[in-house]
Amino acid sequence: MQTERGQWSSKIGFIFAAAGSAIGLGNIWRFPYVVGENGGAAFVLLYIFFVIVIGLPYMFAELALGRSSQRNPVGAIDAIKPGSTWKWAGYLGVLTGVGILSFYGVIAGWTVGYIYKMAVGNPGGFNEYISDPWLIILLFAFFIALTALIVHGGVEGGIERWSKILMPVLLILLISLIIYSNTLEGSGKGLAFYLKPDFSKITGKTILAALGQAFFSMSLGMGLMITYGSYLSKKENIISGAIYIGMFDTLIAIMAGLIIFPALFAMGESPEAGPKLVFVIFPKLFAQMPGGLIVGAFFFILLSVAALTSTISLLEVPVAFMVDEKKANRKRIVWIVAALTFIIGIPSALSQGASDFFTNFGLIPARLTSPDFLSQMSFVFGDFSLAFGAFILSIFIGWVWGANKASDEIQTGAPGFSKIRPLWIFMIRFFIPAVVFIILLNLFGVFD
Repeated sequence: MQTERGQWSSKIGFIFAAAGSAIGLGNIWRFPYVVGENGGAAFVLLYIFFVIVIGLPYMFAELALGRSSQRNPVGAIDAIKPGSTWKWAGYLGVLTGVGILSFYGVIAGWTVGYIYKMAVGNPGGFNEYISDPWLIILLFAFFIALTALIVHGGVEGGIERWSKILMPVLLILLISLIIYSNTLEGSGKGLAFYLKPDFSKITGKTILAALGQAFFSMSLGMGLMITYGSYLSKKENIISGAIYIGMFDTLIAIMAGLIIFPALFAMGESPEAGPKLVFVIFPKLFAQMPGGLIVGAFFFILLSVAALTSTISLLEVPVAFMVDEKKANRKRIVWIVAALTFIIGIPSALSQGASDFFTNFGLIPARLTSPDFLSQMSFVFGDFSLAFGAFILSIFIGWVWGANKASDEIQTGAPGFSKIRPLWIFMIRFFIPAVVFIILLNLFGVFD
């Protein structure tokens, strides 16, 4: 069964795959509009601070649990506390992977469609486009199938091999678009907004937004890093690996801002455009620029590649669970899980105007999220499940498995960890659970 699981063949392969899982639409679609809504550069500094202080110490914990047990989230917990109710935290992680993939794949499908829309010079009509049921379901199916094809290849031959290709492509596209965006007339004002902090704009809301963005952008809380950590050998340095992942993740988000804000200000648009920024405002901007439609097509190729690096890891979590716990054949189970995820995602695909029932689903109160099914799924799985899962896992690792045993695992391959070991033990036992609990309260509008 160990051969079915697979293992990373190199450290760079692991870093590219894990960084790719963290890098996605959250960095290139969500990060810039959250920055725009929260005052620019001051928010960016807070975000980087929280990645270092909260994100990385928590990531050490998940990677250590995975490598120690050589299992998926459910198996890892069961190996430490056999037959206990704690393993439901693992089941939540597996369910969260499927839940996020079911709506994330829909948005990823939109990005693929926009490559064509930009290339043929038809950048407008976003609402009409996402309300076309057959087109959106077809694009969603294409993206899920592409994801399954890569995961079908296994850990080394599929995920690692393609991550080594997709990550450099992502970086080349980003650098090319940054150069283009910053040569536009008036782009300097956008750079100033993005890079010159105005600390008077920092409020409690800004701090909570930066905290949430830092945590969610790193794929923490659903046991993904437990799964990826389980493919690591004992000689690998968990600390340096996590730092590289965090660095790549933050770098890509910051690079996305270096494309978006100079272009926005150059064309006289507001940085507070919100979620529609990438799909509504940006295509209009590209259409007005000389040669902008070609640049726009490349921008949406960039978004699609970023989305793919995330969907691969989202599918890997439930697949690893089935291979480890149910002794399923990897190549077969990939397609079964992908098909199931596609079926679960159909209501999200139809919830942007194609079906009145799913567009106005509204089970969760309007003060927390929009009424459409996709937004409701995003709140449940993309926000709540991740935070709740991280809260439970941090308590499990800090207190049930034990911070000392977790520290021993981290120190294996990273002897320098001994210098910060007492601080990390305090963080995983007290500080991180408290911070994640604050994120949970904020999700439900307690601080509004």
